[in-house]
Amino acid sequence: MSLSYPDESSAAVCDRPVHALRTRRLRSAALTALLVGLTAPLLSGCSGTVSMTAAPDADDPACAEITVRLPETLSELPKRKTNAQATGAWGDPAAVVLRCGVRVPEVSDSTCVTVGDIDWLVDDTDAPTYRFTTYGRTPATEVLINSESASGNAALAELANIVARIPADKRCQ
Repeated sequence: MSLSYPDESSAAVCDRPVHALRTRRLRSAALTALLVGLTAPLLSGCSGTVSMTAAPDADDPACAEITVRLPETLSELPKRKTNAQATGAWGDPAAVVLRCGVRVPEVSDSTCVTVGDIDWLVDDTDAPTYRFTTYGRTPATEVLINSESASGNAALAELANIVARIPADKRCQ
C-alpha cells in the first residue's frame, strides 16, 4: 500500500471549504457579538452611571453612614449608579440626586421646611428643580429634585430616617 501526498493544486482545493467555513463562523460570531452589544442595554433595563462631583466633605464618616443606607427605590424611582463618593441618584433620567458633605449652610434667608423631623433649606432658583440642603447638621446633605418627575415631600420623607443619622445641632426658627 502506498501513501500519496496531494500536490499543491489539490491542497488549495481542499483548503477552500475549510477557509469558507472559518469565514462564515467568524462572520456569524461577529454578527452575534454586534447584536448582543446593541440589544443588551435594551434588554437589561440598566441605565448608565450618573456622572456627579463629590462634595468637599464627602469623605466624612457620617456621609458613609448615609450612603450605605440609600434605598433601592425613592418615590418609586429606581436607584442608579453614580461615579462619586457619598452620592446617590434615582430615576432615568435622574430626577433625584443626593450629595453628602456639601458646605454647611449658615443662617439664611432661604425658606426652611421640616420634613420627617429634618430641617431643609429650599433653593428654588432652578425651578422646577429644587435644591434642598439640610440645616443644622454637619456634614450637610444636599438633595436636588426635579418636581416634574418626583415629589419633593415624598422623596425627603423617605430619606429622613437615613439623613437623621447625622445629628442636628441647630433647628430652623
